[in-house]
Amino acid sequence: MAVVPVEAGRRNRGRLAAAAAAALVLGWLAFRIWSGSAPSAARYDWDFGVLWKYRTLLVAGLAYTLLFTVACVSLGLLVGLLVGLGRLSTNPFLTAPLRAYVEVFRCTPVLVQLVWFYYALPVLSGLELSATVAATLSLALYGGAFYAEIIRGGVIATDAGQFEAGTALGMTRVQVMRRVVLPQAFKKMVPPLMNQSIMQLKNTSLLSVLAVPDLLYQGQVIAHDTYRPLELYTFIALAYFAVLLPVTVWSQRLEHRSPKAP
Repeated sequence: MAVVPVEAGRRNRGRLAAAAAAALVLGWLAFRIWSGSAPSAARYDWDFGVLWKYRTLLVAGLAYTLLFTVACVSLGLLVGLLVGLGRLSTNPFLTAPLRAYVEVFRCTPVLVQLVWFYYALPVLSGLELSATVAATLSLALYGGAFYAEIIRGGVIATDAGQFEAGTALGMTRVQVMRRVVLPQAFKKMVPPLMNQSIMQLKNTSLLSVLAVPDLLYQGQVIAHDTYRPLELYTFIALAYFAVLLPVTVWSQRLEHRSPKAP
């Protein structure tokens, strides 16, 4: 009976070792670049000291990226919950438009959606949208489409006998879903929900096309001002890596702790 925990522990240690190795490699490369010991064939004089002058902008951009991710993930989960549960209905007049929404957002590139929401939606609706509002709406709906399918799949994967047992106890359909089905389904949904949330954080790097002041946009502004794009983009890559690595490891631990499908 102790075989499964031991194997899971070995997998966790293997992933942690791989992550540590990747961090060491990146640190070694950064040190060689910083110390000027990179191959001379590159013919580029690295100078990361310029980043200190613009530290306020970089920190502000990183904070904006993280806050924007939290907002988009929260709104996306809300949309995904409503759409995912709505798609469980047997009413075709309800499920048809919800399915159309899911397929449209899942089958089109998120960059195209960002541009469309910012430029085309105001023309069609007559409403002026700021870059931040358009980006939030676009990424929230994009994530909501994926969250909806995750939630719907988690509910479907729950034993149908749970719903029948709740109904036999006199609960309404909503009560059974809220008190019995969703708590059990959520345990199975945690790993894919975490993975999609990580993707949402990565997608924020596209906000710079709308001049939203996220980390990448601030880096682009500083690069144009200092003519040091390699230092800026290297720092941005390392910043995303530093944020995503612990989240990824945590997501993998949750995946191993989640109940396995029979």
